Parts: sequence; structure tokens; C-alpha cells
Amino acid sequence: MKTHRDSLLGRLAVTARPSQPWLHLRASPWWRRVLLAAGAQQAPWPQSLRSMDLRGTDLSGLDLRGADLSQANLRGADLHEMDLRKSILRGTDLSGADLRRTILLGAHLEGADLSHANSDFALLGIADLRRARLTGAQLVGTDLRGADLRGARLVKADLTGARLISANLSGADLHQTTMLAAKLSDADLSNVDLRGANLSGADLHDANLSGANLNDTDLYSADLSGADLRSADLSEANLIHVTWSERTLWPDALASQMRARSVPIGGGKWRVEGEGSSDASLEVPPVPVH
Repeated sequence: MKTHRDSLLGRLAVTARPSQPWLHLRASPWWRRVLLAAGAQQAPWPQSLRSMDLRGTDLSGLDLRGADLSQANLRGADLHEMDLRKSILRGTDLSGADLRRTILLGAHLEGADLSHANSDFALLGIADLRRARLTGAQLVGTDLRGADLRGARLVKADLTGARLISANLSGADLHQTTMLAAKLSDADLSNVDLRGANLSGADLHDANLSGANLNDTDLYSADLSGADLRSADLSEANLIHVTWSERTLWPDALASQMRARSVPIGGGKWRVEGEGSSDASLEVPPVPVH
């Protein structure tokens, strides 16, 4: 198809393929996408951006796969929809950054600061987030499957609908975290601090919660089928309508009480009835223990 030079498409083609191939243009994210679609070439970034001061910089939509951004200052930067898979962000300051829908698969974020960052619907599968700081972070619908979050701090973070299947959160600080309807099956939550957290409707089947602090945690309608809760602190936890199974391992002091407070729902599963907390008195007919 021939394009007239003075038409919109013609002007875009000329801009995308200038007579001076070294011509550098700064463009908004929207025009950047238009020019790239028209055939423009993105100027290469240096592979190493270690310790660079990029505070508030607009890098949205860029492809920086495998780049070394360790110790860089990206506070408040716009990184949404970037491709940062397998990038190195160890100790990087990402506080308050916009990471919505950013691809961070397999990224190295050990010790990074993501406090108050917006990572809604980002892809962080198998990322290394050991000891990362995510206080007050937005992680709604974020994919964290298989991620390593050992020792991470997620106080008051919002993980509503997040996918943490098979993630390792051992020893993490999750107190007062919102995890409504989060997917945590097969996750390692041993020795985590979940005091005051909201896990209503969360899927915790086959999760390891041994030694976890679930004091005052809201587990309304959560699925604890096959979960390991040995040595966990469930004092004042809301357990109304929690589903559990024959394979669920309750703390020794609660095992008989949970059976007595539950009604069978078929398939080897029970649902907890009665008052909310684990310290509640029995208000439903006891289910015989076979």
C-alpha cells in the first residue's frame, strides 16, 4: 500500500525511519508505542544501570529484560507495563513506584524497597523477594506464584486476589495485611506473623502454617483443607465457615474443639460453625469423632 508523504501515516513513517538514522526523539509513552509500531528503533539502554538516580523517571513500557538496576534509586518512578523479567534489582529503592502490570518474572529483588509501590496485576512469578520491604504496597491481583518472600515485610499491604500458589513466605511479616480471596495453596507460611490480617475467602489448601501467628486473624470462609496448623496461634481468630478436611492438622489444643464445632459437608470435609473465634464456646451440636 502506498502512503502519501503528507498523510498521517506518511508522516509517521518518515518519523519512524528518519533520513538521519541517528536522530534521537523523546516521546510520551503513547507516542513511543505508536512510533515503535511504525518501525522506529528504541535506543539501546546500557545493560548496567547500577546505583543510578532515576527518581520520578518515566520508563513505562520499556524493555529492560536482564538489566542490572541494583542499588538504583527509582523512587516514585513510572515503570508500569515495563518488561523487567530476570532483571537485577537487589537493594533497589522502588518505594512509591508505579509497577502496574509490569513483568518481573524471575527478577532478583532481594532487599529491595517496594513500600507503598503500586504493583497491581504485575507478574512476579518465581521472583526473589527475600527480605524485601513491601509495607503498604498495592499487590491486588498480582501473580507471585513460586516467589521467594522469606523474611519479607508486607505490613498493611493489599494482596486482594493475589496468586501466591507455592510461594515461600516463611518468616515473613504479614500483620494487618489484606489478603481477601488470595490464592495460597501449597504456600509455605511457616512462622509468619499474620496478626490482624484479613484472609477472608482465601484458598489455603495444603498450605504450611505451622508456627504461624494468626492472633485476631480473619479467616472467614477460608479453605484450610489439608493445611498444617500445628503450633500455630489461633487465639481470637475468626473461623466462621472455615472449610477443613481430614488431612488438616490443627494445633493439639484445638483439634477436638474444631471437630466439635464443625458440620460435615461431604467429600471428607467439614465447615466450622458457631461463634467466630477459636476461643468461642460451642453453639452447634457436636459432630461425633470417629
